[in-house]
Amino acid sequence: MNLLRLTLLGLALALPHVCFAQWQWIDKDGRKVFSDQPPPPEVPAKSILRQPGPKAHAAVATEPASAPDTAASASQAAKSAASAPKLSRKDKELEEKKKKAEAAEAEKKKEKEEEIAKARADSCDRAKRAKASFDSGVRISRMNDKGEQEFLDDAARASETKRLQGIIANDCKPAGG
Repeated sequence: MNLLRLTLLGLALALPHVCFAQWQWIDKDGRKVFSDQPPPPEVPAKSILRQPGPKAHAAVATEPASAPDTAASASQAAKSAASAPKLSRKDKELEEKKKKAEAAEAEKKKEKEEEIAKARADSCDRAKRAKASFDSGVRISRMNDKGEQEFLDDAARASETKRLQGIIANDCKPAGG
């Protein structure tokens, strides 16, 4: 029983040392990062706020100890760290929502463009087939307002051919052009 108490006491005393084995630094975006792993090599030493070891509570100083006013330089470093932009959890959630909304909007725009391209391709195909009929020389008839069949004369054929040529010129362009 005494051995169990001694073991528990030893573990309780060792626990704070495990908790201090944390790295803390400011990333390139100005956010504080906490990790049990050291920061990536591209993080400058002045951005490392905490590292495991005997100096775990104090920020790592990169300036020499012979600086004239170390208290002033420490307060300067604290001010610069405090003035760095920090994103709260709500800001991160807002950023995620904004990214999702932009992605949804881009997807909707892409679908609309595909729908327009499909409609233009259909219009192009119909106009080409109709123009082929007009160019073949066969007699073409239409229903007039009274519901009677009437055949197109040369002027009406020329007018309709010109209209179809305009549709072809407009709708049969490549998608990028």
